[in-house]
Amino acid sequence: MIKNFEQLLAEAQKISRERGKPVQVALAAGNDPEALAALTEAQQLGLANGILVGDEREIRSTLESLPGSANNKFEIISTTNETETAYRAIELIREKHAGILMKGKIKTATLLKAVLDKEKGLRTQQLMSDVFMFEFPVRPDNQLIMITDGGINLAPDLKQKAQLIENAVVVAHALGNSLPKVAVLSAVEVVNPDLPSTLDAAILTQMNRRGQITGCVVDGPLALDNAISQRAAQEKGIDSPVAGLADILLCPNIESANMMAKGTTYFANLPLAHTCLGAQVPVLIPSRSDNARAKLLSIALSVVVSHFQERV
Repeated sequence: MIKNFEQLLAEAQKISRERGKPVQVALAAGNDPEALAALTEAQQLGLANGILVGDEREIRSTLESLPGSANNKFEIISTTNETETAYRAIELIREKHAGILMKGKIKTATLLKAVLDKEKGLRTQQLMSDVFMFEFPVRPDNQLIMITDGGINLAPDLKQKAQLIENAVVVAHALGNSLPKVAVLSAVEVVNPDLPSTLDAAILTQMNRRGQITGCVVDGPLALDNAISQRAAQEKGIDSPVAGLADILLCPNIESANMMAKGTTYFANLPLAHTCLGAQVPVLIPSRSDNARAKLLSIALSVVVSHFQERV
């Protein structure tokens, strides 16, 4: 099982070696310095290569500003506006010229609108969702914890929450975690009829026990401390197979997931990666503030997830 980001990078490199060539990443609006730096390192590590879509002049100018630009060997496809850029990048995926879609200097809404286009996009029957992952070094064993969904679904209902779990479980399985523990979060660890998130948590838990949500162990409602701290769970007398050991944190809505994810970065300075599941291929919609390292780890995560999905 992949338990930290160092192992994740090593696994992505191994997959590329076994394939005989690195996966191609279609970068929409390729004049993003941090994304280009991440792709440059991914190329050097042999885990991925890039096809850069967008304004060719701006892309070349950005490339030239990076260290070691003379060694960069990326294909560039010139487009004239954001909408054309999004659809051309998606076309590369549909034509099997690339296996991962990544956002560069393009609006997330513009890219996702194209991805979800019923005729020309990459949509499937599954709900799309963002799976954010951070490395929690306090844990002695599996240090990778996922948060969902802080990037796409605003206020998921019960059915959508079940699909958010399913997408995150795919990521966990791709990492070799065959039975991830899912904590359905709320502000408290008991069901309160006046707090809808606790009702959803209780139903999702029961759905898991009845075999309606599989491949994981679900429990909730759990507050954040009970989900990740065994000591906190013990002090509150919580008897749960998930308490203190959660691999996946399902948040009630996009605000709580987004703030929690950003808190791991800006308060705790923990390394991160994320990818979107539910489309035909992994889709990366990194924050504009994500640095090159975070984008490199997101590419590596997507390589591992893509490889897993091809085999199942």
